[in-house]
Amino acid sequence: MNAAAASTKPTNMRWIVSIMMFLIAFVSYMDRVNLSVAVPMIMKEFRFTKIEIGLMQTAFFTGYAIMQIPGGLLAERFGHRRVAAFGVAWWSAFTALTAAGFSLFSFVLIRGLFGLGEGPVFPAFGSCLYHWYSKFERGRSSAILMSGGFLGPVVGPALTVSLMLAFGWRWVFILFGLAGLVMASVWYVFVTQTPKENKYVNEAELRIIAGDEFAAAGGAPAEKKGKVAPWSKFMGSTQFWAIAVEFFVTDYIMYVFLAWLPLYLMEAQKFSLRNMGIAASFPWLALCIATLMTGWIADKIVVAGMSKFTARTLFGSLGLVICCVTLYLGAVATVPWQNVMWMSFSLGALGLTFNASWAACLDLGGKYSGSVSGWMNLWGNIGGMLAPILTAWIATKYSWRAAIIVTAAAAFVGVLAWFLVKPDKCLVVDEVPGKPVLA
Repeated sequence: MNAAAASTKPTNMRWIVSIMMFLIAFVSYMDRVNLSVAVPMIMKEFRFTKIEIGLMQTAFFTGYAIMQIPGGLLAERFGHRRVAAFGVAWWSAFTALTAAGFSLFSFVLIRGLFGLGEGPVFPAFGSCLYHWYSKFERGRSSAILMSGGFLGPVVGPALTVSLMLAFGWRWVFILFGLAGLVMASVWYVFVTQTPKENKYVNEAELRIIAGDEFAAAGGAPAEKKGKVAPWSKFMGSTQFWAIAVEFFVTDYIMYVFLAWLPLYLMEAQKFSLRNMGIAASFPWLALCIATLMTGWIADKIVVAGMSKFTARTLFGSLGLVICCVTLYLGAVATVPWQNVMWMSFSLGALGLTFNASWAACLDLGGKYSGSVSGWMNLWGNIGGMLAPILTAWIATKYSWRAAIIVTAAAAFVGVLAWFLVKPDKCLVVDEVPGKPVLA
């Protein structure tokens, strides 16, 4: 028995793992938002149109979406440790290579390959969340992961603008690519597939992760490595399709912000480049705060006895309702900073929905959380594929206001889908929800 296991006081390695996922998600969203912030300079240098910039954004989401289901399968087959480390290293390399873009084709190719590398990472994190956290900690652990991603665009705009003004737009991508390579190395060195394999986890922490009743019985039974998720059963499930639809809508709205908020603020609201770097951070700060608060509250009410159906559905649908209303108010606002306020409320409200989505994904998937996470994120990123190009077309043909109103209207579909998710019913009947495998 190692030193960590010999201690009677629980270790907290699972929360260190959460911090690592937080930081990787932070870097990943920094890498995504950098292109959006650099768009004015890139458009000026290469004389690209909004439609062409939309194609670059769509190329990333296409590659990202393609790898969602394969990413989940790879995580279940080879382990989230290896898959996440490889994915982070891959995407970081192509983030740096964005600086070498010289034509529309080269940018589209680089961003598409960037998306292919990032695609498996979040499904791998879904598998990690299943193995490393009890059902009473999944709201918080999911919230920490997501808030890392949402913090990226808070810091990203101002930092990217500062780097661009000091060194030019190309150095932005080179520096963030190097940061990602460091994170890939740290993940691979310190994180194991299961907490039982980790030398920094003791028996007291294992009992917390598995649940006292399972620990008293000697721990949960080991699962067979390489077991494939029952896709035929999944594809016939209304719940499986419902979580895909609601996340399609949720991600569509979020990626409109990610792809176009900086340029929208400059063109429609007449912000300068420097002021845009500040204004564009407020909606993402609201999203980050809302996500963390929702994760904490969701865990509390589940522990208090509220059903997962009520807790997840309440947060998921309410977030989309608030997002819809405030996004419309932002679209019709005539004062620039009033617009920023409503846009901040709108994106912040999605924090309720994102947290409920990832927690419900783990509730539904159980030991196949990697596959279900990949499925949900696939449809979310099909929304991501459509958001940049469709928004660019509407804004070009009609107006920015019309593009934002169409985005707001999409939320209604997601609200309806939430009532069919039913996260209290696991997709696999012989699965025990919330019990990670420790072998």
